[in-house]
Amino acid sequence: MEQCASVEREVDKVLQKFLTYGQHCEQSLEELLHHVGQLRAELASAALQGTPLSATLSLVMSQCCRKIKDTVQKLASDHKDIHSSVSRVGKAIDRNFDSEICGVVSDAVWDSREKQQQILQMAIVEHLYQQGMLSVAEELCQDCSLPLQESTLNVDLDFKQPFLELNRILEALHEQDLGPALEWAVSHRQRLLELNSSLEFKLHRLHFIRLLAGGPEKQLEALSYARHFQPFARLHQREIQVMMGSLVYLRLGLEKSPYCHLLDNSHWAEICETFTRDACSLLGLSVESPLSVSFASGCVALPVLMNIKAVIEQRQCTGVWSHKDELPIEIELGMKCWYHSVFACPILRQQTSDSNPPIKLICGHVISRDALNKLINGGKLKCPYCPMEQNPADGKRIIF
Repeated sequence: MEQCASVEREVDKVLQKFLTYGQHCEQSLEELLHHVGQLRAELASAALQGTPLSATLSLVMSQCCRKIKDTVQKLASDHKDIHSSVSRVGKAIDRNFDSEICGVVSDAVWDSREKQQQILQMAIVEHLYQQGMLSVAEELCQDCSLPLQESTLNVDLDFKQPFLELNRILEALHEQDLGPALEWAVSHRQRLLELNSSLEFKLHRLHFIRLLAGGPEKQLEALSYARHFQPFARLHQREIQVMMGSLVYLRLGLEKSPYCHLLDNSHWAEICETFTRDACSLLGLSVESPLSVSFASGCVALPVLMNIKAVIEQRQCTGVWSHKDELPIEIELGMKCWYHSVFACPILRQQTSDSNPPIKLICGHVISRDALNKLINGGKLKCPYCPMEQNPADGKRIIF
């Protein structure tokens, strides 16, 4: 991150110079316009009187022309200084970052160039759909389908439909319209219950709070709407009691009551996050786009891989990294990037895979299948952690 901070400092300097230059330029031009305006008024007055141009007025005109020329030269000089500051940003980027990132790994690790391009384009389109930039995504799909492009990108309606629906509902929620979200939650009630989701209850609660904000005139309507809480009484009894208790202070004003927290606008941001999380889980989508996750992970992993590349080149270990599905070393990305469980064999110290799954022995210890095969001696297997001998066929595969 020190490299990013170094570049950011140079960018801040450029932005500050742009701001200072803009203010100075505006002030100088205003002074010139004011001075020229005064001179023009004097010349017009002299012309109306029919008097010849005086020596004093001629001197003022020559001074004005000289001032305009000096000001323009000064602004041009200051502008050149900004160009040098911008070039320093480029030099800072070249100094702090490797310009040839693609050389970190060999070309043999990746698929063909056309396949890479299609995967990247699809990731960008999915990211744009997920961020609600539908028109930009459509434009990109059209550009990728032009005859001059090396590859075409065809996105069918079945892929787009979930994103279109999610963005439509999220736009309504941002405008504090609960109707589309409630309709969606009711139609997917059973599947949401299987996920232990409280989305539908939170939507009903927010609608009830909106009625409370309407004052005593909405009291009867709020009481009538409270019937929607009945299916959720067992799991959300305490929250329902709080909302019903707030009715006591409705005539006095909830803003000055112990229930003023119900009117907090943060509930709208919370419901948007809850809907996004639960809807993505229901539709088999990730809350964060794969592109943003890959970019964040790459920012963490790239410096380590570049160091490994330098070591490999120095020691001439060209065959260290030749597999497509694994890295030459383990890179810690943090808990945020843990999407599934992993198991590393304590014997071979390798991460298990579909071709080399974890095996649970009778004694309870777990090793990889490759380790199990190497430990077989005379048709018997002795656990490397305890003295129990067993039949290798008794080992059972574990799926995390």
